[in-house]
Amino acid sequence: MAEFAEIWSYLSAGPLLWLTATLIAYAVGDGLARAAGRAPLVNPVLVAVLLLGALLWATDTSYAVYFEGAQFVHFLLGPATVALALPLHDALPRLRRAWLPVAAALLAGSVTAVGAALGIALALGVSRETLIALAPKSTTAPVAIGIADTLGGSPTLTAVLVLLTGLVGAVVATPLLNALGVRDWRARGLAVGVAAHGLGTARAMQVHPVAGAFAGLGMGLNAVLTALMAPLALALVL
Repeated sequence: MAEFAEIWSYLSAGPLLWLTATLIAYAVGDGLARAAGRAPLVNPVLVAVLLLGALLWATDTSYAVYFEGAQFVHFLLGPATVALALPLHDALPRLRRAWLPVAAALLAGSVTAVGAALGIALALGVSRETLIALAPKSTTAPVAIGIADTLGGSPTLTAVLVLLTGLVGAVVATPLLNALGVRDWRARGLAVGVAAHGLGTARAMQVHPVAGAFAGLGMGLNAVLTALMAPLALALVL
């Protein structure tokens, strides 16, 4: 046991340890998702989070130490978000034919995401910091963290809430939309992108290319709209 502790102390001092652990955890999650036929409950990000959480707990490693080694993955969030413009470009003809319902759905989804989160949180009497973290939870991580940081909230708490929102959306969206009888891939994709940002968009791309394109559209436009609405909504309730 003492020898293992010495080896672990040596390994944990290297910044590449947690980047490697993150990549391995995701590879394991993706392998399990493939084996399960991409079942919604076997989400690769969910599996990776559980594996990494167990490892951090078992090794008594703080999030700050983990993030110092794995921050390169965080850096890639920006380029990955921009890359979603490619499938969106392919879906431009469909988008032009549906711009009005897209605009209406985007507005309804964004207002509901911010309003419902703040309303429920206020009713439960949560702190000011938690309210700031909750307001942008349905938008992509780089934007949500930026909003929270600007308004004096906790970027770490915001990142956790964004991750949980995306995971729930990615897991629940497909069976829920099937149960509701929604068959239009444009509507399905837009709903998932607005409600569950990047993780939902990744799931939509696995299900259907048109759904993926409209999920990317929903995620991008929702990020812009939330960046405008969240500060205004918080100003009304704080």
